[in-house]
Amino acid sequence: MTDKKGFRLTQKQKSLLQAYENAIGNVSAAVKNCNLARETFYRWKRENPIFAEKVTEIDEASVDFAETMLKKNIREGKESSIFFYLKTKGKNRGYQETIEQNIMISPFEQLMKELPDVDE
Repeated sequence: MTDKKGFRLTQKQKSLLQAYENAIGNVSAAVKNCNLARETFYRWKRENPIFAEKVTEIDEASVDFAETMLKKNIREGKESSIFFYLKTKGKNRGYQETIEQNIMISPFEQLMKELPDVDE
């Protein structure tokens, strides 16, 4: 495959992309499978727009797959998936975690706050 600027995918790049897809977007697993350095993946991504485009397509497909699995788990009644979905997608309905903080003021600080302002 060659684009109008002359970039193409080498056989090694195609193999790495296939391994990346099989690993559901895990760079470490993909480069290990192809016996390549991790930096090679990122260099090819920086330098070859076709490679970068394919990586983006695989990443999007991986998110689609994860969403499908999440919805499958929700249909099966798996509570952790239900909680996760509601905390991320149901925030506008109040399904979000909140943190309550109680700040203790030292007695000295409290006393200083209670003293009246004195003009000299």
